[in-house]
Amino acid sequence: MKKLLPLLSMALLFGKAQAQLTPFEQSTDKNTTATYAEVMTYYPKLVKQFPQQLKLFNYGSTDAGKPLTLVVLSKDGNFDPVKIKQQNKRVIVINNGIHPGEPEGIDASMMLVRDMLKKKQLPNDVVVCFIALYNIDGSLNRGQSRVSQNGPRAYGFRGNYRNLDLNRDFIKADSRNALAFLQILNTWQPDVFLDNHASNGADYQYVMTLIETQKNKQHSILAEYTANTLSPELYKRMDKSGYEMIPYVESLKRSPDSGIVAFLETPRFSTGHTVQHNIISYVTETHMLKPYDKKVYATYEFMHHLIDVCQRDAKQIGELKQKADEQVKQQKTFALTWALDEQKFDNITFKGYEAGYKSSDISGLPRLYYDRTKPWTKTIKYYNTYKATLTADKPVAYVIPQAWGKIVDLFKLNKVAMQRLKHDTTLNVQTYYITDYKTVARPYEGHYLHSGVQLNVVNNNKVKFYEGDYVVYTNQAINRYIIETLEPQAVDSFFAWNFFDSMLSQKEHYSDYVFEDIAAQYLKAHPELQQKLDEEKARNPQLAKSAGAQLEFVYKNSPFYENTYLRYPVARLITNTKLDLQ
Repeated sequence: MKKLLPLLSMALLFGKAQAQLTPFEQSTDKNTTATYAEVMTYYPKLVKQFPQQLKLFNYGSTDAGKPLTLVVLSKDGNFDPVKIKQQNKRVIVINNGIHPGEPEGIDASMMLVRDMLKKKQLPNDVVVCFIALYNIDGSLNRGQSRVSQNGPRAYGFRGNYRNLDLNRDFIKADSRNALAFLQILNTWQPDVFLDNHASNGADYQYVMTLIETQKNKQHSILAEYTANTLSPELYKRMDKSGYEMIPYVESLKRSPDSGIVAFLETPRFSTGHTVQHNIISYVTETHMLKPYDKKVYATYEFMHHLIDVCQRDAKQIGELKQKADEQVKQQKTFALTWALDEQKFDNITFKGYEAGYKSSDISGLPRLYYDRTKPWTKTIKYYNTYKATLTADKPVAYVIPQAWGKIVDLFKLNKVAMQRLKHDTTLNVQTYYITDYKTVARPYEGHYLHSGVQLNVVNNNKVKFYEGDYVVYTNQAINRYIIETLEPQAVDSFFAWNFFDSMLSQKEHYSDYVFEDIAAQYLKAHPELQQKLDEEKARNPQLAKSAGAQLEFVYKNSPFYENTYLRYPVARLITNTKLDLQ
């Protein structure tokens, strides 16, 4: 029996060591990613070993009915987000598995959390939060749908249980996944955000490319720091770790030697939404054709370096965030749409493979291919300047009718300060009338997106609002979110995503044979309208030939015409007006 005790002890130790290995590490070829069940078994075991510095939080319920789990590392055992802010610590949130077919971050985070705990490498001034697996729904739908990808052996599906691409859902928040994410984001209020991905597209020599918040979209205070300090340091450290990086590769034409274009993350994307909160944000994009183990280890190294640099610059990052927030409160003009400036570019060194065309075995027609036996290093153009193509001046406040409940709910989740009218009130406001817009022919992520919105702006419009309607003053650090969602011309506004489509249809009209007599009497009583009709007929021969069009003209210029048709429901309060608020 005594001889068996050492053997049993060794077996127990071996079992404990094995339990600390991830499914990725346990696979002989390092071509395996953890399933959702394995992820959710792994972290609770780590919590038992390190209960003082590791804690799991569950938020909401995803579309598959399972909560979103946040893994939090805190060196001093403080897991209260409010107290963490009071301690002047920085918070990093890292998102994994938004596209479960790009699972590198899932496996890399499992290893990094364990290693930071075992090696006692938790930062003093930074609390690190990992979303263990964001698209749980897609992860459960396991297979091999990304046919162009080199590993892992099996992985989840891009769409969630509602077949939504969750990285197009942040501003509209159709999924319960997104609602849970917003809880996390606004509870922990990170200073830095990272979303781990794998790329599609051209072939080149780099294992990892990087998207950083586009410099012209980011607040200038934060853009200067990321462009001149944080990003260069990350590139330098990744190079030393054996994973030289390049900006995300989106070719100007077919292949990278034509030049690459900086990715513009609008608010539908994770980092496009976080930038509205003045959060420094990155997206890692490992290359789809590189071996899976290299992609995992590159992601591991990037997260390690990001955490380390944020610890080094913790005080500076906090001060910059505070300054940016204060400036946004005072900022008067906000960009709504952007366009690439093709006249401005940087020259960068790029390592690619020779691209060519050969005859397709399927069609016999020319097809693109990259020849990995012919690597090249060239100087190429990097287009990283965008200019605002449309701006809006903020009002003193927006007035939102309580009928638009989803907007109110999203504003609450995003910590937008709102007040409510105490009584039914008629306000003198600026209103928009939608005069034109374009709509896509096919649905995109469950919506028929609007764009090219044209407005007729009406000042000093008296509009009745009701007790309980919401007033949102634009003196907040979250102003970018408020304005980019409520201004209908903005690229990812709530109007663009169909939140207000019910006001685009007319509710009342007339029976022409009855209205003929009413219209005639009205014209007699209002000769100025008769004159306006005559002038319009002289200008427009088609109107002069159409009895129906003339009757419609009278109707639209009469008090019988519904004044809410095509009127954007959210009003702008232009002057400081004393309101009786709850």
